[in-house]
Amino acid sequence: MIAAADTFFIATHASGEGVDVSHRGGKPGFVKVEQRDGISVLTAPDFRGNNFFNTLGNIALDARAGILVVDYATGDLLQLTARAELVWDGPEVEAFEGAQRLLRLHVTEGQIIEGGLPLRWSEPAYAPQLIETGSWA
Repeated sequence: MIAAADTFFIATHASGEGVDVSHRGGKPGFVKVEQRDGISVLTAPDFRGNNFFNTLGNIALDARAGILVVDYATGDLLQLTARAELVWDGPEVEAFEGAQRLLRLHVTEGQIIEGGLPLRWSEPAYAPQLIETGSWA
């Protein structure tokens, strides 16, 4: 489900500042899924956005994050909780064309809600900015 996704939603929190819910998107497969020491680790490129940095600022203060991945064809929902970290530079960032940094999520819990979303969508029309982005090797 994650490998086919072209977007996910991330909720972060900073004490006293409230909650931010944002989306992250890319070409299908833009989220790399790995197993590290028995933990699922998701890594997603972070592209140029609105420059508010709400999500990134919240992660700097509180690493807890909630993730929602939607399968728009079936209505299935994947809910994850994770500990988030930011990778600001280095070879891994440079290896993903168009990424300004990476968002890494160490999954702590998850559940699938089959058919949880009653709406269905047609095939997406991708934003032209995606042409300037890469994929995981």
